Amino acid sequence: MMYPIHIADKTISKEHPCFIIAEAGVNHNGDIKLAKQLIDAAVDAGADAVKFQTFRADAVVTSAAEKASYQKETTGSEESQYQMIKQLELTYQEFQELNDYAGSKGIIFLSTPFDEESVDFLDQLGVPAFKIPSGEITNVLLLKKIADKGKPIILSTGMATLGEVEEAVSYLRQHGAQEIVLLHCTTSYPAPFHSVNLRAMETMSCAFKVPVGYSDHTEGITIPIAAVTMGAQVIEKHFTLDRSLPGPDHRASLEPDELKAMVQAIRNSERAFGDGVKCPCEEEKAIKKVARRSIVAKIDIPGGALIQSEDLAIKRPGTGIEPKYMDLLIGKKTRETIYKDQVISWDMMQ
Repeated sequence: MMYPIHIADKTISKEHPCFIIAEAGVNHNGDIKLAKQLIDAAVDAGADAVKFQTFRADAVVTSAAEKASYQKETTGSEESQYQMIKQLELTYQEFQELNDYAGSKGIIFLSTPFDEESVDFLDQLGVPAFKIPSGEITNVLLLKKIADKGKPIILSTGMATLGEVEEAVSYLRQHGAQEIVLLHCTTSYPAPFHSVNLRAMETMSCAFKVPVGYSDHTEGITIPIAAVTMGAQVIEKHFTLDRSLPGPDHRASLEPDELKAMVQAIRNSERAFGDGVKCPCEEEKAIKKVARRSIVAKIDIPGGALIQSEDLAIKRPGTGIEPKYMDLLIGKKTRETIYKDQVISWDMMQ
């Protein structure tokens, strides 16, 4: 049985609106003023949470580690990965300030920890949940550290096989994690549409009996909306104030107006789900009378005459006897004259 998961004042379940995470990541470029503007943009878009990334470069990457190919394309190949992310660090004090700022704006503050020290810091900061990125799914030391905190966990599964996801989920549960959300993800920036494989969400939902969602790296907003219609209970999407800004993730991110459009489109999609009962909605009831047809007189039919099939036609509006009752009407005697094109009703019969 799949139980709902609570993150601050939001509930993640099939019965509740999709939990939308605006992923600011490192798109603040190491500038807290820019980070606050990203929070403002997430609030304006209507996202449920804004998420950053908390790390100490010295604990995450070796000094000689190369950048990913997309990072080389966006930031050049002259510097190492360490040099790149070192410039994108924020201090713990700055994260405290961002957490307070997000709280004052009424949006949930989240941040992904990439090292054990950052896990402890974010826990002390009071984040209501932990996000584990795709690249850390096999990092058992980090998994254990996060599981020990006893908070809800959102685990991205990019680059992972189903077996690796099973190992991570089992490990988290063995160390006390009770509330786990799995996000399907394609770790490519941007991810081509043919690589997305949204049906993998259904596979993980059936395999692990946990809420599932989608962390999107495709261009535009089409795929997150499609994911919600397929049952995603969490959507995570990178955003930036300006795609032309320098930095590794800006080009694969939405700009504020696009983020707002994505949130609105998801909410509109959810409104369209309904309750599954097939019946006319209120808006259709008036149109039904206009769009459907009734049995009408094809010619003037005298009072006292027996109705013949050649006396009848099927025309709009749908305010009289429905065409499916034609056989029941034939042979009935009229009470009064029925004129050509007049809609026929049962009270016109004897």
